[in-house]
Amino acid sequence: MARDYYSVLGLKRSASEKEIRQAYRRLARKHHPDVNPGDPKAEERFKEINEAHQVLSDPESRRKYDTFGENWKHGDQFGQAGRSGPFTHTRRSTGSGGFPGFGDLSGMGLGDLFSDVLGRGGGASRRTKARRLEHPVEVTLEEAFSGTTRILRVQTPDRQEKRLEVKVPPGVDSGSKVRIPSPDVGDVFLVVTVQPQTQFERLGANLTTEVPVPLVNAVLGGEVAVPTMKGQVALTIPPESQNGRQFRLKGRGMPRLDKPGVFGDLLVKVKVTLPTELSEREKELFLELRTLREAEGAVAAESPSPEGEEE
Repeated sequence: MARDYYSVLGLKRSASEKEIRQAYRRLARKHHPDVNPGDPKAEERFKEINEAHQVLSDPESRRKYDTFGENWKHGDQFGQAGRSGPFTHTRRSTGSGGFPGFGDLSGMGLGDLFSDVLGRGGGASRRTKARRLEHPVEVTLEEAFSGTTRILRVQTPDRQEKRLEVKVPPGVDSGSKVRIPSPDVGDVFLVVTVQPQTQFERLGANLTTEVPVPLVNAVLGGEVAVPTMKGQVALTIPPESQNGRQFRLKGRGMPRLDKPGVFGDLLVKVKVTLPTELSEREKELFLELRTLREAEGAVAAESPSPEGEEE
């Protein structure tokens, strides 16, 4: 039995788009195959999470899922069939009271049955024009940055397999839908999922990352290497930079899907790292510094009372 998509993401059915997005990011990071190498259960769980996110993050797919449940992909076909009166139309076009061509329906699913009925009498061009296919595509963050291609195998209205080479444009994000028109197949919509990446977190067209900064550089200032989607760049850290301070690198984020050639920013958060395995001379210098600061009254003014509770 198919799993409930809301349960897969650990959500209530009233969950907001933000809650769906947050749950997906949290679970995708936890169960990503790169984090669980060689674990088939984690890989299967990751696929379930992606599938649930693809459906629930798209308002139209979510509406269908909420209405029809696990048969949501075929739900609208039933509604269309009822409105268009397919059986009556078939009688007129054939000139008989029966349903020729149906034969033994025991091996045909309901989706195939209604597809067959709705396809009669309209001609190949009408069927192709009305046809709309959605195909999930998973890409890495690097592929979403540069753009990529995928090979799809889809079925034409006359049940022939067709091979399509499609382009995934730069700037796509999870939930993006890319329309690929095809005269033989109809409109194919790529439903994109971007895999989580450990080095960067994506916020729309912006990226965030943390860089370790040695204590001496945070105090005195200096340069640190910052990773970007195009390689490392040097960032100048001003003196007395506090832990958690954030810097913005303009145009170093993701490309804008809606504005070709325009890029978001990279937000760099400082993570001050303390020295370890100090030499005797280094310890002496830190002791001298503490003595100097105590003499100036800085430590007494800045430190909490020993009886106080940490918030």
